[in-house]
Amino acid sequence: MSIDDRIFADVCDHARKAAMLQTIADTLEWDERTGMPSAAGEYRAQQVSTLRAQVHRLRTDAKYGEQLATLSEQAAELPPHGDHAATIRELHVDFRRDSKLPEDLVQRLSLATVRGQQSWDAARKADDYRQFKPALAEILALKKEQADRYREGSDATLYESLLDEFEPGGREAKLAEVFQQLRSELVPMIEAIGRSPNQPDLQCVRGPFDLDRQRAFSHRVCESIGFDFSRGRLDETSHPFCTTLGPDDIRILTRYESTWLPGGLYGSMHEAGHGIYEQGLRADWFGLPPGSYASLSVHESQSRLWENQVGRSRAFWQWLLPQATEMLDSSLEGVSADEFYFATNAVGPSLIRVEADEATYNLHIIIRFDLERQLIAGDLSVDQLPEAWNARYESDLGIRPNSDADGVLQDVHWSAGLFGYFPTYTLGNLIAAQLFATVQAAMPDLEHQIATGEFGPLRHWLRKNVHEPGKCFRTTQLVQKVTGNDLSAAPLISYLKGKLSSLYQI
Repeated sequence: MSIDDRIFADVCDHARKAAMLQTIADTLEWDERTGMPSAAGEYRAQQVSTLRAQVHRLRTDAKYGEQLATLSEQAAELPPHGDHAATIRELHVDFRRDSKLPEDLVQRLSLATVRGQQSWDAARKADDYRQFKPALAEILALKKEQADRYREGSDATLYESLLDEFEPGGREAKLAEVFQQLRSELVPMIEAIGRSPNQPDLQCVRGPFDLDRQRAFSHRVCESIGFDFSRGRLDETSHPFCTTLGPDDIRILTRYESTWLPGGLYGSMHEAGHGIYEQGLRADWFGLPPGSYASLSVHESQSRLWENQVGRSRAFWQWLLPQATEMLDSSLEGVSADEFYFATNAVGPSLIRVEADEATYNLHIIIRFDLERQLIAGDLSVDQLPEAWNARYESDLGIRPNSDADGVLQDVHWSAGLFGYFPTYTLGNLIAAQLFATVQAAMPDLEHQIATGEFGPLRHWLRKNVHEPGKCFRTTQLVQKVTGNDLSAAPLISYLKGKLSSLYQI
């Protein structure tokens, strides 16, 4: 049986209209995070809430649902990973999921999260969790209500029903198992590194470095690895992020510190990795599954791959050091690429997730994963959260935050209602390592290409194998198709052990 082309076209037009409204709301939120006057916050929350309600109305329209049901029956014999079958399948999944939420809840959540991000930003600047606590309590209650509605008719836990938005089909117990496996491998490695007498000299990355020079430097690096500035821009904000405002409008945002070069450089490369993925999606399918990212973990794999496998490699610094000397500080002429390579792979406990090294980074994620599961399950209250956070940092990383800004207030995610998002960072690390090992096998000259600034072959490989398939494959299917193996922690562990044992002689 073939599908009805007229109905399919109607469904696509409907979904594209919803996507356009969503990008308008996203544009308002980008403006809120970058340049909106502080007094405009409440009206902005109303604007975004109104738009999100309209999007929800479109995505739960009864006729639209009937058309998707008809197409789903007709598509049974289509190739499952083809554009048409994937469009019908994924839009129908979204319709059924969205239809579980009343419009009133969508509006209340939208208002609470826009206000919550404003509250978080003010509280972080004031270093005062108490200012944010009422907003977080409201958001948490609404997310529990949302999760309860999502899991109707399924065996999912409350947390899994939220995780499903970012990692479709993700299971809480499986994540806990993978994270425990990682933890058991990482902790002894980190301890051995701490005991090693072979430690990097960090002066070369501490500067100080002029902020305007860092901005120009980051712009050049992002452009060199393939971020297209005719279709995007790089700005600054309190917490780095990437957002897509249209098929040819990708905004990436970072932050800089005069005394820590890796913060601005790798923050920019990370967000550029997200942006390169978005720019690699098929624009003619924008707003539809074939033109959408596969999952948040696949998205994170692209940002982490450029940030870490490329950006923290010896080959990368062989290419970058002359430009760093030219653009940042001529005194760097006396520093070798190997010294920069070692300094940017320094391993040690730290308070800030986005500035953590590759080995300890996943411990930061495991802490957040455990805490947000407890919050959603009702085993931890917003009153108890700061102390629980500080206690976990002390027990897991051996350091204790001495401020809310460097502790529980450092991430924007919970203020935006993004419970279930954090695990995708570690899943992204796993995928990045597995993809990069596959690329290395397919492209024996890859290290030389990176050392000479030839990033096109890697980017084109990723575009063909990861970006262009869009959401025609689920995460596990895509990883299996591209790498030939199921998703595993082994490539990440092997990658970290290989790099760090050599650097630290452990």
